[in-house]
Amino acid sequence: MIMSYTTTYYHIVFRTYKSEQTIPIKHEKELYAYFLGIVKNIRGQVYRIGGMPDHVHLFVSLPPSLSLASFVQRVKTDSSKWMKANPHFPLFQGWGREYAGFSYSLRDKDKIIGYIMRQKEHHRVTTFAEEYRAFLMENGIAIDERYFLNDTL
Repeated sequence: MIMSYTTTYYHIVFRTYKSEQTIPIKHEKELYAYFLGIVKNIRGQVYRIGGMPDHVHLFVSLPPSLSLASFVQRVKTDSSKWMKANPHFPLFQGWGREYAGFSYSLRDKDKIIGYIMRQKEHHRVTTFAEEYRAFLMENGIAIDERYFLNDTL
């Protein structure tokens, strides 16, 4: 048997359709548990899940056979179906078109976990659009304003 040794740490951020406030805080843990189940089923590892009524942060490791894009597609598709059928998320219409996924090293792990844990505090002074723009800029990603947080294209 050939053994490969890999570790990937991804901080993934995605938002609700049109950034609408459709994740009730009193039911967010139910959604996070659903995400946890998806990650466990693909043999990944969850380090932290958090967010706000309009967006979610996942900090995970994925198996080497699964691409980030495939993982995000599965998470968004499966959770969207589940949320639309769940009476605790009556206003949920779907997820926004885009997502952000950033890779980090082991030395960044505690920093990212702490950041996700402080989401409620962080968003008292920072909007999601400001946060998302800062992530993209920090990671050297050019922003095309025609598409930035635009679900209508």
